[in-house]
Amino acid sequence: MKTFACTCALLLFYGHLPAQTSEPPKPKVSIQVSADYLALHVKGTVTPITAALEYRLTLANDGPAQNWTRTPTAVAPDGSFTFDLPLSEWRWARLEVRAIKDNQVLASTQTQPKQRSLALLTAERISTLPESAQTTWKSYLENSANHAEHERDVLAAECRRLQQPHSKPAPGRSGEFEMDSSVKPEWYASAEATALATTVLSYQTPTGAWSKSTDYSAGPRPPGTQWTNNSSNPWHYCGTLDNRATTEEIKFLARVFLATQNSEAKTGALRGLEWLLTAQYPNGGWPQVYPVEPGYHEAITLNDGAMQHALEIVLAVSTGDAPFSFVEPSLRQRAATAFSRGIDCLIASQVKLAGTPSVWCAQHDPLSLEPVAARLKEPPSLSGSESAEMIKFLMRKGPTTPNVTTLIEQGITWIKTNRLTGLRKIRTPEGKTDYITDPTSTEVYWARFYDVVTGQPLFAGAQDGIIYPTFQEMAKNNKVAYDYFTSKPNDIIAKEVERWRKRLVE
Repeated sequence: MKTFACTCALLLFYGHLPAQTSEPPKPKVSIQVSADYLALHVKGTVTPITAALEYRLTLANDGPAQNWTRTPTAVAPDGSFTFDLPLSEWRWARLEVRAIKDNQVLASTQTQPKQRSLALLTAERISTLPESAQTTWKSYLENSANHAEHERDVLAAECRRLQQPHSKPAPGRSGEFEMDSSVKPEWYASAEATALATTVLSYQTPTGAWSKSTDYSAGPRPPGTQWTNNSSNPWHYCGTLDNRATTEEIKFLARVFLATQNSEAKTGALRGLEWLLTAQYPNGGWPQVYPVEPGYHEAITLNDGAMQHALEIVLAVSTGDAPFSFVEPSLRQRAATAFSRGIDCLIASQVKLAGTPSVWCAQHDPLSLEPVAARLKEPPSLSGSESAEMIKFLMRKGPTTPNVTTLIEQGITWIKTNRLTGLRKIRTPEGKTDYITDPTSTEVYWARFYDVVTGQPLFAGAQDGIIYPTFQEMAKNNKVAYDYFTSKPNDIIAKEVERWRKRLVE
């Protein structure tokens, strides 16, 4: 009976407690925005769902904030909403959306276009430089940003004239654009060369360069078409030295002009040369992409011969070598200055191992000149391949000043010291390339990458980014679609050294 009485007492006690009520959710507006050249497309949710919505859109060139306007569509019963806002110009600065009820603002939110910030050329890093260097770098980056904006303006204007919401990617191809050295000069006067020149000119970016892997056989660029073949990002490699892009187009147009006196070909070649001079960093290096693209593209790029090809062009222009005999003296002098600055950059960026000068990385930090990474398979390292090609170029065409002569001799020493023997290249039963140990092999290789501290070969995985001590360990865990060994430095020892010695005494 006592137990029953206690239970009743507890029921009577809790029955007099006030009912527990949850607080109503706080008012909230959330939005997601996508944009094309013609409109903003907005979707989101609002609580409480009884609220009305207003928006305020600020375009990039607007002055004071505009008035609030009721959204063109109402909130759905579940609190969701969608609406489109036509754009009078493609650039917008801010979209604000707020929920109101009884003339009271319950909640608001805003969004801005996403901006990709530079990774290496940051304001914080530049602020640590001497004041004169800060001014120069800030001016360079301001010019780069202005060129990037102009390119977007041009493509947007084309799309808006066509009422085309998105630009279309350029046709792509896997190979590089490169004219065979065996092509006779008279071919450049042919109808085929003239037609190709028309297409090449149509794909010259507003800043003066070219992208890579464009299929010129598809004909001239239609309006509203990107200068790149990247469907998800029109500005990826929009103006690049990668894979011989830009330098080959410049040479091709120059040869067409010499053969035909076609003024458009001349103008295109000169615009390309101006791009090359404008893209050069204040310290003499060249980025992979200009206007500068965020990421490892900001690095001074030797990979795939990018900086070497730039140096080859400015050197040929400075001396009036074919096909640049038509270039005016003032531009020749500017090219000579650019070449000299480029050589100074190579000297300054030569990597030292425990104080001993060696060669270069495939990418160098644009400010510190230290080796930096690019893709996962491209860690900070010494590059056997790119360094060999650059040394060959300097041996053949570089200035024979004491600094350059010393740099070349140090590079020769590094190449001789770091060759790899006892390897044999094979094709496995699965069709994959492998390098096996074979003491009887006469094949000589160099690793694509060497550690910047130990100087030992290293192999970074393209999928996992892990650095492995051997090619076989890396290949077990990663897809291999890259040359991790090279035989290019062998030409230095077998042919170029003797030629270099003769050049020194001539």
